[in-house]
Amino acid sequence: MNNLDTQAFTELFRQAFEKCFGYPIKESLSETESKLFYNKVFDQTGLVVGWKSLKNYSSFILDGPDVKPENPSVATMDTLARYVADAAYSSETERKDKESHYPYWFGYKEQFHRSLKTQPVSKKSGTLRQILLATGFFLAIALMILIRNNSRHGSSPFTENFHELSAVSLNQRGWFVQNADTVFWNRRNEKTNELTLFTLKGDNWPNVHEKTSVRNLLLRKITKDCFEAEVHLADFLPDQNWQQAGMLLLEDTNFNGKGIRLSIAFNDFFGGYNKPKEIIIQAITSFGKNYGEPEEIAHQPVAFTDSIRLHPELARNFATSSLKIEKEGKKFRFLYAGGSVSNPAFKEVITHEFDMLPRYIGLFAMKGFVDSAANVPVHFTFFRLKENDCE
Repeated sequence: MNNLDTQAFTELFRQAFEKCFGYPIKESLSETESKLFYNKVFDQTGLVVGWKSLKNYSSFILDGPDVKPENPSVATMDTLARYVADAAYSSETERKDKESHYPYWFGYKEQFHRSLKTQPVSKKSGTLRQILLATGFFLAIALMILIRNNSRHGSSPFTENFHELSAVSLNQRGWFVQNADTVFWNRRNEKTNELTLFTLKGDNWPNVHEKTSVRNLLLRKITKDCFEAEVHLADFLPDQNWQQAGMLLLEDTNFNGKGIRLSIAFNDFFGGYNKPKEIIIQAITSFGKNYGEPEEIAHQPVAFTDSIRLHPELARNFATSSLKIEKEGKKFRFLYAGGSVSNPAFKEVITHEFDMLPRYIGLFAMKGFVDSAANVPVHFTFFRLKENDCE
């Protein structure tokens, strides 16, 4: 880095440090502090700056470049600039696809350099320079976000909190239920302000001996090719095959066309191998009724039931679970969030290209075509659908 870039990075690191810890940096980071800093940056941005690097940068900031020179990558500086600016959650893949020009770092650096030209370098002017730098940087970021959002004209998002679950009210809000099981569908409002579905027998995975069907499938139409959808669940901890719940994307309501399923599921089937029973985030794609078996595109373990049995406190990580699907053209992005807090950060499970035009999105709970697993309740607490004009 040249001298001006070093000054800009130093100021950026100081701001990121103070945002993380709440006070200005005065001494080099310890290993524990570095790991905390790393996790806060990752949880907010979805991007990684190694904890050892953060530790080294803190020494570099305090001791000066002559003692121990550092040369952080542009990606690292962009990540810290995103963290300082409260930028939207992303991933390395998404940044590479859409923002490989690292706009947050270069925007920050430009504002920093401009502030040096307008303010003499002195101790008295330091505070004013920082104010001007921060103001200019955040104005630039706000303008960038505004321009980006305006380039994606879309309808206002539809949100659902499940406060009213009468058939008339659901229909008025665009929902309709398919293949209703009267007994269990009538229990949908057992918990206040939550939709309760049960893991009943059924599946959208083709089976030559069973009719493809999902009981109490709550559906609504999708009118645009590009969209974002997310659903939140409370205290869902499946423990028998094939208990699962989540979202379905369908071309039609008869399961004849293409489909995508994203779910939180239990699995202890390993084709004869002895492996730990697991709770997974699973995503499958299907080409429809007459096109053979679906494809499992994601199988990401998030917990093991033996570990939960030995350490029951781990079950708190399922107090809140969220699934999210983003579609842009043929590209689908699947995300998961889970934890004991009410707003855990989403993390990408997989990005996958699939030529499909979904016309319906559904909320479901099921246990596959088995009789042995229990019909456990699944509590849906929130749903959001934002339809966009494709870029």
